[in-house]
Amino acid sequence: MSRETMQYDVVIVGGGPSGLSTAIRLKQLNSNLSICLLEKASEIGAHILSGNVFETKALDELIPNWKELNSPIKTKVTKEKFLFLGKTKSFSWPTWLLPSVQQNHKNYIISLANLCRWLAEQAEALGVEIFPGFPASEVLYNDDGSVKGVATQDMGIDKEGKKKDSFEPGIDLVGKVTVFAEGCRGHLGKKLIEKFNLNNGKDPQQYGIGFKEIWEIDEKNHEEGLVMHTAGWPLDNQTYGGSFIYHAENKQVFLGYVIGLDYKNPHLSPFDEFQRFKTHKAIKKIIEGGKRISYGARALIEGGIQSLPKMFMPGALLIGCDAGTLNMPKIKGSHTAMKSGMIAAESINDHILSGKDLSIFEEKFKKSWLYEELYKARNVKPSFSWGLILGIIFTGIDQILFRGRLPFTLKHKHADHETLKPANQMPKINYPKPDNIITFDKTSSVYLTGTNHTENQPVHLQLKDPNLPISYTLEQFDEPAQRYCPAGVYEIQKENNINKFVINSQNCIHCKTCDIKEPSQNIIWVTPEGGGGPKYGNM
Repeated sequence: MSRETMQYDVVIVGGGPSGLSTAIRLKQLNSNLSICLLEKASEIGAHILSGNVFETKALDELIPNWKELNSPIKTKVTKEKFLFLGKTKSFSWPTWLLPSVQQNHKNYIISLANLCRWLAEQAEALGVEIFPGFPASEVLYNDDGSVKGVATQDMGIDKEGKKKDSFEPGIDLVGKVTVFAEGCRGHLGKKLIEKFNLNNGKDPQQYGIGFKEIWEIDEKNHEEGLVMHTAGWPLDNQTYGGSFIYHAENKQVFLGYVIGLDYKNPHLSPFDEFQRFKTHKAIKKIIEGGKRISYGARALIEGGIQSLPKMFMPGALLIGCDAGTLNMPKIKGSHTAMKSGMIAAESINDHILSGKDLSIFEEKFKKSWLYEELYKARNVKPSFSWGLILGIIFTGIDQILFRGRLPFTLKHKHADHETLKPANQMPKINYPKPDNIITFDKTSSVYLTGTNHTENQPVHLQLKDPNLPISYTLEQFDEPAQRYCPAGVYEIQKENNINKFVINSQNCIHCKTCDIKEPSQNIIWVTPEGGGGPKYGNM
């Protein structure tokens, strides 16, 4: 069976805020452009996970009348709290002392998944063709080395790589310009960065792992519109992280935790730190008597402007969290991703109409509020390498006194996979067993994600060297994949008294943490068969 080729003016990979904003803005600028958008999830929004306190700045520009179009942006932020947690006590920090970048009074508590579903409706109404369940698995190149488009995956391949009865060949989607908007640690974006040396002269990229649960809580504990953040316990002073608790509509609370993936102790389990966090009396009193209804986890990109790769290359653009436009001190990446998509659309339109080189993206980016916002935020994340207290003090000086305009830029010195210390040099951590009321295990948590993958397909978590987990990573680091994975994908099992590294790929929720944190960069995440992975509702 030969592969079909479909021609478009613009091919967009990824149905998150950046990809959808690109598509909408392109159609607004030139309704005659043919545009297709590929999304690996079974539907738009099914793989989208974010806190999310949403700043409408980019949306106000993209769709000024969004309030009249039944958008899912309803719950205004009405109150803010910031707590420092000790093991048993908590200290409330006055919100008027927070930098303006961390104040949310003009923002909204939303489900980003639902916003993306609504943006997809707006895009389709303008004539954009959206194909959910079709992951782009390969970049296609022209003879001159420029990006030609992408190929979708062959469907119906078994674990041995043989064609099943259900086999269908993938499709080649070719465009004048291809936009990569896959989200954090996009597997094609990662290849493009390497092929075109897009990160030449840039600091190593930085990541975090973010967890989120949705709870339905007792009415007496619910304050619709309340945004609360915490720092401190259960993490030690040298480990970057913190929590969010957002009181949404319908007596729901969005409860989450973010841990920087530059942590040093291989015994640390980010999932279990999140579960332990919920047992603090300041947090437990909010959710006690409530019910957990959703769970999810996703890596997020935190390097900022000094780690931002070049975002254009011959025939293509790299945007949003695929590149790294998240504003770390704001704890927000949706409005910045959307703005990067709008800049991409304007650059592509100029390129198609007047033949301008795609490098025009860089010019437009540097003149935008997005660049200014990321520039002002640049020193916050690297300052936390000095520890929590010094990081907070420096952030106050940088963001309040100097408004992000200090005359120097701090550097990120290490990639996250380089930071683990040998297991025998670091203290072991004994995590309490889950009580299945406030705290839970990974298995019951993954069940809530609705994750599913077609059976008998090639494993999409590939090992460069299948012997390395036992011969090196287990010995040196007590195989941290058992702990950093938030879905229980990786296990060490004994067979005939011999250790075996087991990959439960069916559990994978596409968070990309393994691809980022594995000390030898031995695990490569590739796309599974279309539609596989989590099925998030209003995450």
